[in-house]
Amino acid sequence: MGQPESFAGKRVLLTGAASGIGRATALKLAELGAELYLTDRDAEGLDIVVSDAEALGATVAAHRALDVSDFEAVSAFADDVHAANGALDIVMNIAGISAWGTVSTLSHQHWKSMIDVNLMGPIHVIETFLPPMVAAGRGGHLVNVSSAAGIVALPWHAAYSASKYGLRGLSEVLRFDLARHRIGVSVVVPGAVKTGLVQTVQIAGVDREDPRVAKWVDRFAGHAVSPEHAADKILAGVQRNRFLIYTSADIRALYAFKRVAWWPYSVAMRQVNVLFTRALRPRPRT
Repeated sequence: MGQPESFAGKRVLLTGAASGIGRATALKLAELGAELYLTDRDAEGLDIVVSDAEALGATVAAHRALDVSDFEAVSAFADDVHAANGALDIVMNIAGISAWGTVSTLSHQHWKSMIDVNLMGPIHVIETFLPPMVAAGRGGHLVNVSSAAGIVALPWHAAYSASKYGLRGLSEVLRFDLARHRIGVSVVVPGAVKTGLVQTVQIAGVDREDPRVAKWVDRFAGHAVSPEHAADKILAGVQRNRFLIYTSADIRALYAFKRVAWWPYSVAMRQVNVLFTRALRPRPRT
């Protein structure tokens, strides 16, 4: 997409639009005059963000409550959008879920759900919305929201990282595959963001009501940026056709530390893992 002067008139799809980063980004785009296409599995929350976007003067050309892990549902929505409106200009894969745990506490469903929603969900959207964008020949942009857990080895994030590293790798390949079509690709790597996901994240084998656990979750949340701040960073990164879009300086610094000082990084991460495990005191899965 290069460096567009504005988002006005751009046809933009956002998944996960009902809350958090997705909602904040949708409303920022509404203020900037984009034509919105919104999805979320939360039908009530989706209706609210549609109303809020329209109150800002935006056109919400289509919206539908769906689960991105359901390929048939995503494909049907894509068919309807393209039949009525043609190819889109920007596709933003923001929907995602999170679960933490060790190999002894994570269930098979934890592993599967991370891949189904966080990796296959964006793939379903890419499969159905990117080919028409390529065929239209107008260029465009694809945004995939990965995570800090998609670039560094955060404790207990194996299942989550499996999906988020996969999404980052897919994005890197598409960055070059789609360049000849003038379609930019960006991957967002947020750290902590003040969304419902922080307070509802599944921690396998851990009692979320334990005051010690609540203290650590609150400490994590204390470093979080607002969804609006994250949305601003995303839109600025898209305008500059950045590949990696950071929403906070600490993640940029940690990733730089990993790349230039692997041995100190690995020592530090082992120590962080020990502290994390002592703090949360997991119970083995039975």
